[in-house]
Amino acid sequence: MAWSEIDGSLERDALGAQFRAGALRLTELIRAVFARIRACPVDGIWINLVAEEDALAAAAALEARVEPRLGPDRLPLYGLPFGAKDNIDAAGVPTTAACPDFAYVPARSAPALAACVEAGAILIGKTNLDQFATGLVGTRSPYGACSSAFDVRYISGGSSSGSAVAVARGHVSFALGTDTGGSGRIPAGFNDVVGLKPTRGLVSTTGLVPACRSLDCVSVFARRATDARAVLHAMRGYDASNGFSRPDAGAPLGEPWRPATPFQFGVLAPREREFFGNDEGAAHYAAALERLSDMGGAPVEIDFAPFREAGDLLFAGPWIAERYADLGSFIAARPASVLPVTRQIIESGARFSAAELFSAEHRLRMLHRQAQRQLADLAFLVVPTAARPYTLAEVAADPVATNTQVGRYSYFVNLLDLCAHAVPNGRLRNGMPTGITLIAPPMRDDTLASFASAYQARLDAASGRLGN
Repeated sequence: MAWSEIDGSLERDALGAQFRAGALRLTELIRAVFARIRACPVDGIWINLVAEEDALAAAAALEARVEPRLGPDRLPLYGLPFGAKDNIDAAGVPTTAACPDFAYVPARSAPALAACVEAGAILIGKTNLDQFATGLVGTRSPYGACSSAFDVRYISGGSSSGSAVAVARGHVSFALGTDTGGSGRIPAGFNDVVGLKPTRGLVSTTGLVPACRSLDCVSVFARRATDARAVLHAMRGYDASNGFSRPDAGAPLGEPWRPATPFQFGVLAPREREFFGNDEGAAHYAAALERLSDMGGAPVEIDFAPFREAGDLLFAGPWIAERYADLGSFIAARPASVLPVTRQIIESGARFSAAELFSAEHRLRMLHRQAQRQLADLAFLVVPTAARPYTLAEVAADPVATNTQVGRYSYFVNLLDLCAHAVPNGRLRNGMPTGITLIAPPMRDDTLASFASAYQARLDAASGRLGN
């Protein structure tokens, strides 16, 4: 069947089959992608698109270098259109971080983005985000609030809002985001896509507008866990110019899980399953645990207290001062350029002393040790990606409290140096997606990816359950 400009899949395997069969040219694909974006009924997804003629020229140059029939076997991301969150540099395209007065045009692309292009992907443009990547809601942008692809009344999740929605609406095959406290996972959950947050330092963060330099990660949104993993492997590697890059970034990332192999996985005790009134969310989480058990897993209740306490440190503790260290001078010089809620959050970092930072760091070390002990014998910990979806109106009425509730199960991951995969987990009766996140110790990204892929297959096979 020929690829359709209207509803043709942008997943890697689907496009690869079309390229190998000679049924699709890169330039045809890129024209169709721009036509889809123009036809999209909502705004607020993209901040800056690459000029269509430039994207077509890039596609033509790639075709000339590697013929489409051979491309998928020569380059891992051959012909895949992609977007990048607008706090990631792309040479010649403005980087705004969702703050027009902050905008600049970089001469070089971030290594992560450049690696995707080198692997054969075609950049389509820069996506919307919560300003300065500060927020988990997707509404904190002067370029417009970004709503879920499934219901415009509901938030998309943030801060990588536009990246997740661009994938969910079929604008691109994958999109890059960033993740400090959940920004690469929460939007995946609210848009029925995969959100891969790699081990911290596995992908270079050079060329990113920092949120918290010591915690920031480049993340990946895709339809399938296998596609997200392919993007991760194209980007990963040691960056000697970046002090937060892992020297072992090229090392193996764990053994893939084989079906029918028994495993243990961590689960929240019933007293820790907080869904803020979303009883359906609780039922979906319980159903996910059943599916994982059917895959051969044995659930083990964990003590969530150290994970929750570590998460509280991200915004209630002195790590907020790391944002202030990078952005405080800009905000002081141009306060009117920054949204009030963003300014309030970042400026709160000025109140912490060095003594408070060291005290919190010492406590985090102990929490990290406690978490390590609990995860040592588990394949992964599974949590809801988010407790419940919120409407744009609910977030506008109480922006800080709703944001905190959204991050309950995501804030702790980078502070505790863990890797994570957010995967779809069905739909609520109102049509909004729900998701789970698989979390594991660092450098187990491939192991986690194999579980995420198997879970997606299990969910696909069980379609129809719980409103799917």
